[in-house]
Amino acid sequence: MLTAALLAQQGYRVVAAMRDPSRQEDLVRLAEQAAILDRVRVMRMDVTDPAAIEAAVAEALNSFGRIDVLVNNAGYAAGGFVEEVPMEEWRRQMETNFFGLVAVTKAVLPQMRERRSGLIINIGSVSGLAAFPGYAPYAASKFAVEGFSESLRHEMSPFGVRVVIIEPGAYRTAIWSKGLSQISAADGSPYRARLDAVLRYSRKTADTAPDPQEVAELIGRIAQMRSPRLRYVVGRGSRLLTGGKSLLPWRWFERIVARALR
Repeated sequence: MLTAALLAQQGYRVVAAMRDPSRQEDLVRLAEQAAILDRVRVMRMDVTDPAAIEAAVAEALNSFGRIDVLVNNAGYAAGGFVEEVPMEEWRRQMETNFFGLVAVTKAVLPQMRERRSGLIINIGSVSGLAAFPGYAPYAASKFAVEGFSESLRHEMSPFGVRVVIIEPGAYRTAIWSKGLSQISAADGSPYRARLDAVLRYSRKTADTAPDPQEVAELIGRIAQMRSPRLRYVVGRGSRLLTGGKSLLPWRWFERIVARALR
C-alpha cells in the first residue's frame, strides 16, 4: 500500500494488484489524502492463479501500453518446526512466496525484453540470507527468491532489464499478525518450549519494529536509479545480522542466535 502510494506520488500510473479488491479501502483513503487517486488503479490478481495473472497483466498492458516497473511483494510467513509443518503448508508457502513471484515475472518479461527496458524489484527478506529456527518454510521461500533473482539479473542484463532484490528486516506490517497467529506446537511436542521462545522473540521484535515507510521510500529511490545494484539490505540490525553470518564461524553465529532466542 505504501509503495503504491509513493510511486503514484512520483508520477507513475500504478496498478495495485490485490487478491481481494474489496479490501482496498485503506489504499483508496491514502490515495485520496495524497491527491493521487487518479493515478492508482486496483486490479484483482491472485499470484497462485495463472489465469488471474494473465488477465491482470493483459489489462494493464491494454490500458497503459507498457509496464515499466514490477514490484513483486506478495507473501506471507508460515512457520513451525520442520518435523511438525505439514507438507501442504510447505507447498502453499512456496506457491505464494516463490512460484507466484516467478509466474508474475514471466508474464511481464516479454514486453520488457522487447522494449529493452524495465525494472523488476523482488521483495525478499533478511530471512533469505540468514534463517532462524521455527521459520524454515518462510526462509526456504526467501532463499529461493535470492537464487531466482541472481539468475534473472544475469539473463536480463543484455536486454536492458534491471533486476533488484530488497531484503528487509522486521517492519510493522500485517505479516506478523497473520503469520504468528497460525504458528503453534501441539501439547506434548518436543519442540514446544523452543517454539514458544521463538514466538516470544518474534512478538517482541514486531512490537518494536520500525515504520515500513522506510522500505517504500527505498523502492521509490531505486525506481529513479539508472543502474541500481542487485541487493539492498534494509532494517534495524539487518546488516549486522548478515555481516555476522558472513564473517563469523558458523558455530559462533549459531550460539549467538540460540542465546537471543532463550
